[in-house]
Amino acid sequence: MRMAKSIVILMADDDEDDRLLTRAALEESRLTNELQFVQDGEELMDYLHQRGRFSDPEASPRPGLILLDLNMPRKDGREALREIKSDASLRQIPVIVLTTSKAEEDIYRSYDLGANSFIIKPVTFESLVNVMKVLGRYWLEIVEAPPNENGRI
Repeated sequence: MRMAKSIVILMADDDEDDRLLTRAALEESRLTNELQFVQDGEELMDYLHQRGRFSDPEASPRPGLILLDLNMPRKDGREALREIKSDASLRQIPVIVLTTSKAEEDIYRSYDLGANSFIIKPVTFESLVNVMKVLGRYWLEIVEAPPNENGRI
């Protein structure tokens, strides 16, 4: 098996506890990838376009993977997903919907909008660690993604 790629993971989630648990789960699953956070769809789009407080490319590097919650204030994940996948400079970034929603409508709509995967947030920390291990193995070791403008994912 190949080594995991060193890509930035960007998580868009308004729940601070979920962000902290995800960071801990990534560490527990031994993934050393840089993890960046935004709290809503507006911040997500600002980060991706390096606007405002995200204008420094060193502090806000292009992500190789986005973990996206659907239910966020200001601009929800559905709206952000639509914008990402309709933007030629962003559409190749894999977007994993990671949400509490179990609604079939959200699942179908997420895939229709271009989500690469839809995962219902696990209820236990152990399950979240397992999800992060599988995500890491699949997205960081197995999948070949196109390089970004700097030649890296």
